[in-house]
Amino acid sequence: QIEECAISLWNWTVTKHTASVINDEQRAKLRFVACRLVCLCEGSNPSEATIRRQILMSMKTGKGWIDIGKADLADGFLEIAMSSIEKLYAKLLEGSNGEADKFHYILSYQAESVFAQGDFQRAMTCVQRCKDMLMKLPKETCYLSILCYNFGVETYEQKKYEQSSFWLSQSYDIGKMDMKYTVGKEMQAKVLRLLATAYFEWDCSLYLDKALKAINLANQENLHPAGFFLKVKILLKSGASDEDINSAVSEFLHHEMSLDFCLNIAKLLLEHGRESVGFDFLKSVPERFQSSPDLGKITLLHIEFLLQNKRELLAKQKIEEIIIGHYTGKKLLPEALNKLHIILWDRAAKHYEAKSYSEALHWYNYSASFYTPGQIDQNLAKLQRNMASCYLHLKQVDKAKEAVKEAERCDPSSIFTKFSVYKIAVMEKDTDKAVEAVIEMGKLAEKSSQCEDKLRLDENTGTNLLSLAAQIALENEQQVVAIKALEYLSAHLQDCRQLFAALKCLVRLMLSKIMSESEEKRDEDIGSMLTYLALAHKRLAESFTEEKFTGDARILEAHWFRKVAWNLAVQFNSCPEKMRDFFLLSFKLSQFCPSDKAVLIAQRTCLLMAAAVDLEMGRQQVKPSEQAELLTQALQHLQTCKEVWKVLKFTGDFAKDPTDTLLLLYEFEARSKLNDPTLHNFMESVWEQPQIEVKTLEIIASLAMESPARYPVLCKKALKSALNVHRKQPVIDAVKFSKCLHSLINLSLPTGVTDLDACVLQEVWGYFEDGLSVVSSTDAYPETEVLWLMTRAWNTGIFQYTVGKYKEAEQWCGLGMRFLNQLGSLKKSYE
Repeated sequence: QIEECAISLWNWTVTKHTASVINDEQRAKLRFVACRLVCLCEGSNPSEATIRRQILMSMKTGKGWIDIGKADLADGFLEIAMSSIEKLYAKLLEGSNGEADKFHYILSYQAESVFAQGDFQRAMTCVQRCKDMLMKLPKETCYLSILCYNFGVETYEQKKYEQSSFWLSQSYDIGKMDMKYTVGKEMQAKVLRLLATAYFEWDCSLYLDKALKAINLANQENLHPAGFFLKVKILLKSGASDEDINSAVSEFLHHEMSLDFCLNIAKLLLEHGRESVGFDFLKSVPERFQSSPDLGKITLLHIEFLLQNKRELLAKQKIEEIIIGHYTGKKLLPEALNKLHIILWDRAAKHYEAKSYSEALHWYNYSASFYTPGQIDQNLAKLQRNMASCYLHLKQVDKAKEAVKEAERCDPSSIFTKFSVYKIAVMEKDTDKAVEAVIEMGKLAEKSSQCEDKLRLDENTGTNLLSLAAQIALENEQQVVAIKALEYLSAHLQDCRQLFAALKCLVRLMLSKIMSESEEKRDEDIGSMLTYLALAHKRLAESFTEEKFTGDARILEAHWFRKVAWNLAVQFNSCPEKMRDFFLLSFKLSQFCPSDKAVLIAQRTCLLMAAAVDLEMGRQQVKPSEQAELLTQALQHLQTCKEVWKVLKFTGDFAKDPTDTLLLLYEFEARSKLNDPTLHNFMESVWEQPQIEVKTLEIIASLAMESPARYPVLCKKALKSALNVHRKQPVIDAVKFSKCLHSLINLSLPTGVTDLDACVLQEVWGYFEDGLSVVSSTDAYPETEVLWLMTRAWNTGIFQYTVGKYKEAEQWCGLGMRFLNQLGSLKKSYE
C-alpha cells in the first residue's frame, strides 16, 4: 500500500510539473520522498519490474538534485541506481543491451554530481567507465564528448588548466572514436582551440609544443579565424623568429578572411614589437580589400603604430595623403574619420602637455582641415577652444580671439567657450568682460546641474571650471574677478571640504577688499560677507548626512567661521544692524562646536550683544510696528541667552559677572515697551532678590517711564527699594541718595498740581522726613538738593494755603523752614 502511494505521488509530481504547477526544486523534493518510500518497500528478492522502477526513480531523483545545484544530495540516489543496475549488469555483458543506455546515463550523472562537488578523481573514473561502454553504445559518443567539453570549459574558467586540458583532451579523443556519431569537425576544432588556449595560459614555455600541436590540429579540422589568430599569438609569446611568424601568417593569406581580422592580426604583430612583419603585412592588406569602403581603417592603423613607434614624420605623410584624398573624392567613412580626429587630438594633447604648443597647433590644424568653412559642429567648437589655448600660451592673443570667436559661432551656449572668453579677458585685464564671462559660466553651471538629460555635462564640470577661473584670476591679481568666480563656485559645490575652502578664500578676499574701500562703498560688501557666512552655516547643518565629512572636520570649520563672524561684528560696530547680524551668525555657527566654557561664553556674549543692538535700534525707531518687531526679537535672543547662561554657570564661579543684571534690565526694557501684561508678575521675583544693586533699581525706574513705556507704580517701587538699599549702607552716599530721593518726590509730587490726595501728601511727607534725616546727619548732602527740598516743601505749603488748608500749609511751610536751617552759604539769601 505504501509502495502504491509512493508511485501515485511520483506520477502526480510528473503531472503537476508538466502543467507548471510546481517548480524544479519542489519536484526534486517530491521525487526524493517518493523514491525513498519505494526503496523502503523493497523486499529481500525484488522482481525485475521493481528493480527497473528503482533504477528509473533513483536516476531521475539524482539528476533532479544535480539540475538545481545540490549535487551532494544526488550521490545517495545515484549509488542506489548503480546498485540496482549492477544486479542486471551480468545480462548486459552477455549481450543484452536493454539496460546499457540507463547504466551509461547513471554513470554520466554521477560524473556530473562528483564534478560539481570538485572530486576530479571520481569524475574521471565515472567518465572512463562511460567511455568503456561506447563500443556497445556508439550513439552516446556525441553526448559524452560534449559532457567532457563542458567540464573543460568550467575548469578553464576556474583557471584549473591541468584539469581543463585533461577534459578537453578526453572530449577530443571521444569525439573521434566513432566517425558516424562524431560531434562534427567544427566542434572538434572548437575543443582543440580551447585546449591550445589552456596550454598557452597554463605555461606557454613549458607546453608550447602541445599548444602548437593542438592549434594545428584545430586548423586542420576546421579553418577558422580564431584558430589562425591563436596560432600567431602562441608563436609571438614563445619568441618565435620573424620567419616562423611570416610562415604562419602566409597560411591564412590564401583563405578568405575579413578586413577586421587582418587588422587584428596586424595589430597583434605590432603590439608585440614585430614591426618588420607587421608593417609588411599591413602594406599587403589593401590589395586584398581594394573595393572595401572600410579601406581607411588600414591607413588609420598604420598611422597609429607609426606614432607609437615615434615615427611622426611618416605618420604626417600618411595624414596629409588622407587630407588630399578627402578633397579629391576619396573620403573616409564617418566612423573612420571620427577615429582619425581622435588620433589627431590625442597627439596634439600629448604635445600640449609637453608644452610644445606650436607642435600641438600643427596636429589640431590637421583636424581642422576636414571641416568646411561655415560648418557648425560642437567638436569644431572644442577644436577651436583647444587651438585658442595654444595661441594664448604662445602669446598670440589676436589669433586666440579669432579661434574663440569661431567657437562661439559653433557652440555659443557652451560653458567651455565662455571659459575661453574669460581667459582672454583676464589676460587683457578686462575686468568687466571677465566678470561678465564668469556670470555666464555660473548660469550655465546652474542650468547644467538642473538638466535631467543623460547626455548633460558631468556635474563636476561647471564647478571645476569656476574653480579654475578663480585660480587664474588670483594668479593674475584680479581680486574682483576672483571674488565673483568664487561666489558662483560656492553656490554649486557639493563637496563640503571644497566648499569651505572656497568660502574661506572668498571671506579673506572680500575682507581685504572692504579694508581698502571707503565707508560709503562698504555696505554692499558687508552684506556679501553675511551671505557667505550664512551659506557656511547652512552647509554645516547639511553636512551631517555626508559620510566623508567627519565630526572633527565640521567642528574645525565651525570654529573658523564663528571666529570670523565675531571679529567682523566687533570690527563693524559703527553699523549696529550688521554688527547684530554677525553676532547672531557667530552664535549659530558656534552651535556646531562642543559646548565648552569658551564657546558658551562666546554664545552668551553674542546673544547679549544682539539683544542690546535690537533694543538700541528700537529706541531710535519711530514706527511702532518696527519698534515692536525689534523688541520681540530682543526678547527671543534673551530667552536663548538665559538657557546658555544656565549651562555656563555650572562651569565656574561667576559671582561678579554682570550677566544676570543685563538679562534683567534688557528683558524689563523689552517687556515694558511692548506693554507686556506679564510684566508685574515678572518683577515680583526681582523685588524679592536680596542682593539687587542700587544702580540696577535706578535703571529700572528710569526705563519704567521711558516712552513708550509708562509704569509709575513700578518706577516708584524701584526708587523706594533703592532708597532702602542706600539706608542700609554703613555710610550713606549722600549724593546718590539725593538723586534717588529727588526722582521719587518728582514722581509722587508733580510740579504745579494743587489738588493732591491727603494719602499722597502723607506718603510724600515721609520722603521729605527721610531726606531731612540724612541731611541733618551728614555734611556731604549737596546744598542744591537741600535747597530744592526746601523749595518743594515751601511751595507745597503755599499751594495748601491757597486752597484754604491752613493747618497743612503751616506744616509744609514749617518743613521748608527746617530745611532752611540745614542750608549753608545760601541760608542768608533765603531767610
